Amino acid sequence: MTLPETMKAVVLTGHGGLDKLEWREDVPVPQPEAGEVLIRVGASAVNNTDVNTRTGWYSKAVRGDTGSAAREGYAGASDADGAWSGALSFPRIQGADCCGEIVAVGDGVNPARIGERVLVRPMHRPTGAEPETLVTFGSERDGGFAEYTTVDDEHALRIDSALTDIELASFPCAFSTAEGMIQRAGLGAERVLITGASGGVGSAAVQLAKRRGAHVTASTSPAKMDALKTLGADAVMDRSDAYAKDAFDVVLDLVGGPRWPELLDALVPRGRYVTSGAIAGPIVELDLRTLYLKDLTLIGSTRQDPRVFTDLVSYIEAGEIHPVVAETYGLRDLRAAQKAFLEKSHMGKIGVTIAG
Repeated sequence: MTLPETMKAVVLTGHGGLDKLEWREDVPVPQPEAGEVLIRVGASAVNNTDVNTRTGWYSKAVRGDTGSAAREGYAGASDADGAWSGALSFPRIQGADCCGEIVAVGDGVNPARIGERVLVRPMHRPTGAEPETLVTFGSERDGGFAEYTTVDDEHALRIDSALTDIELASFPCAFSTAEGMIQRAGLGAERVLITGASGGVGSAAVQLAKRRGAHVTASTSPAKMDALKTLGADAVMDRSDAYAKDAFDVVLDLVGGPRWPELLDALVPRGRYVTSGAIAGPIVELDLRTLYLKDLTLIGSTRQDPRVFTDLVSYIEAGEIHPVVAETYGLRDLRAAQKAFLEKSHMGKIGVTIAG
């Protein structure tokens, strides 16, 4: 197979607004290094992390919610710590999600892998790196908003499924984040509250929690309640309503913000709180008396055991979880896709087709 020398891609040129996303048709096709595979990308999807990385929201200089300047960027965001692991190298091809086909391999990789359909593990430790080193696909290394991309061989997992590329691309980032939270909490047949339940991670968490036999309460807007019930939620509540006290064994929180103390009140004694997002704001007030008098456990969830993603692939192949794709855009229309994402009128994921 003859590969092209250049490809189409959307390139992030710096932290800021949507104008920092540039369509290019002359980006060199990456070459797989030793231990890597080259993937022809079939589809990707939009995630909060794509927007947050673009704006520099991960910088400690930013204290507001994720949406307040998501179109223009955050004044005062620092280039020194605007990404997951500190400074981001520009230009960068984003796209944490990737479904595609292996078309070439680097030294040390079995050539028999060429032709495999794969999903990329979005959050991982690079092969041979220190134990706590974290790479997010599309952040610390180029991702799926391009016709071709590379990744370590071990992080391109073969997938055997009749689902389309767009449907499969809706899984990696959101579902692995949700499954990582659930595994960290050790969730079983318990009562769980999921905030931000209509988003990509939240709706994934609804399915994954139900898969484990949990009784799921989903916090969302009234317009999305019926859809979440269809997805498997046992109970739904308006996100503006008060939480019942001592009502949940586990809280899976993606929202944070000023109402955060109420989530701890909603937990039973010895309850577990897990967070992997703060769309309503990262700065919260903690009353330590609530923490220690109720014997609560607070868990941050970003790094994932490798089994999280291999488990996820097995769930997909077994048909135990299902894609939720609200809309689909072409790669060239990525700015429009992010605008639609920021409206928050959809449920699940916004997909991005790569071809053309």
